[in-house]
Amino acid sequence: MSEIAAESNRVIAFPQAVAAAPVDENTASMIEVLQEQLRLAREGKLRSVAVVSVSSDGGAIGTQWSCTHGDITSLIGKLTVLTHDMMAARK
Repeated sequence: MSEIAAESNRVIAFPQAVAAAPVDENTASMIEVLQEQLRLAREGKLRSVAVVSVSSDGGAIGTQWSCTHGDITSLIGKLTVLTHDMMAARK
């Protein structure tokens, strides 16, 4: 068998590409917010972040954070303001 024929025997097919799921307006908005935060983090413009997420069925709420010790009070204060803003918006 020639070297070229041997090389062609080692070629494998790539798996089928995953079809993109349809994105609704709410999903697109969440992705946009997260991408903006990722961009800022990659540029070194963030040192702390806090995230609260709600599952699609509303049955679970998750929190994650990564912050420097000195930012804890500031994050709590901003989250309190955000809480008040969200409560006012739902009325």
